[in-house]
Amino acid sequence: MSFAPTSSSSEQPSKKQKKSDGEFFPNVPKIEYKGEDSKDPLSYRFYNPEEEIMGKKMKDWLRFSVCYWHTFRGKGADPFGFPTMKRHYDDESDSMENAKRRADAAFELFTKLGVEYYTFHDRDIAPEGKTLEESNKNLDEMVDYLMELQKKTGVKLLWGTQNLFSNPRYMNGAFTNPDAHVLAYACSQVKKVLDINHKLGGENLVFWGGREGYQSILNTDIKRECDHMATVFKMALKYKQENNMTAQFLIEPKPREPTKHQYDYDAQTTIAFLHTYGLEKDFKLNIEPNHTTLAGHDFEHDCIISSKYGMLGSIDANTGDPLLGWDTDQFPSDPKKAALVMGAVIDQGGLGSGGLNFDCKVRRESTDDVDLFIGHVGAMDTYARALRIAAKIREEGTLPGMIKERYSSFDSGFGKKVEEGTATLEDCEKYIQENGEPEQRSGKQELYEMILNHYV
Repeated sequence: MSFAPTSSSSEQPSKKQKKSDGEFFPNVPKIEYKGEDSKDPLSYRFYNPEEEIMGKKMKDWLRFSVCYWHTFRGKGADPFGFPTMKRHYDDESDSMENAKRRADAAFELFTKLGVEYYTFHDRDIAPEGKTLEESNKNLDEMVDYLMELQKKTGVKLLWGTQNLFSNPRYMNGAFTNPDAHVLAYACSQVKKVLDINHKLGGENLVFWGGREGYQSILNTDIKRECDHMATVFKMALKYKQENNMTAQFLIEPKPREPTKHQYDYDAQTTIAFLHTYGLEKDFKLNIEPNHTTLAGHDFEHDCIISSKYGMLGSIDANTGDPLLGWDTDQFPSDPKKAALVMGAVIDQGGLGSGGLNFDCKVRRESTDDVDLFIGHVGAMDTYARALRIAAKIREEGTLPGMIKERYSSFDSGFGKKVEEGTATLEDCEKYIQENGEPEQRSGKQELYEMILNHYV
């Protein structure tokens, strides 16, 4: 397949051009659906937002969102290299003027992509001041500006969150910090984010414990730290209820990096934590597949696990590189893996107030502005194609039927008694005495894989 060339960095507009043409990305048109035969990388081959699939529009199944931090604050740095990108709309200062110009560029990208949602950390959108009061003043000014951009474009806030990991004060954690003074500062940030998220109409609020864990167990009281974290969550819930806020609270699991061990290791660990502290009815999970693979699971594992237990609230739709040992936050490009995720989304009837948030960054070698668009277009097409695949699998029923048949011994008789919880050990012994050795039944893994490939 031959793709049409795209603009190079030499074609990027200057600030002077911005004033005359009113665009930050004049060489990028509004991205349109052109179908599977399109060779234009700035077009959708699979994402047709109004297309109806299983009774719901494609855009409503997918609820795409762009993350502010990687797309508009990321500059190509990695653990072994300095930034490689300089955006023409960003003078890299901490001025409010620069923050607003960055937001203007962001909303142009949102609207040209046709996404309806975005996400941010508090420190993404407004510079951190020397004091909490100064930081909050900057946030208030920026939130008013974002509100105008939302009204102008129709783009909505999927969720906000608080950056409790970058500032040196959080080197030993935030909610789990051994110093109560630091915990108080973190809670003050949470309060402010709750306020601005509510003002902007954020449909969710995410808690990601970037440093909520330990490097050495020798200097750590694990139980006390987890108790403190649960206490903060309860404070946040109380504030939410007292102020009539409706955002769904989400926790994003991650196993390690930057800490050696984080308390929200994976979906099952986080669900167990919520049940331990009586929080399971008030929180759901925001799953990032790249974090899932860091925990040693398959890409789709945490999405399916949390969905099965009614806890899947939203997805940070990225992927990692299996040959690298850190959180690479790449744009997803594997429709087979994405189809397994979308199968879970279909089975639970959608993501509710959540969405597919592209917590992704272009590679540090992809330095043109247009690469920001290409990365999102490719990822959106990957999940749109995956949605079609997952829907067809369910409509035809072959794989679901095979799974149902595999567990059919639990649908009646002795097996049903086991599922209902009425069987005893004596019943099990009696069943074996009457029926003898069980017959060997093939798992037919290769057949399942073959059938999935047929749909892909």
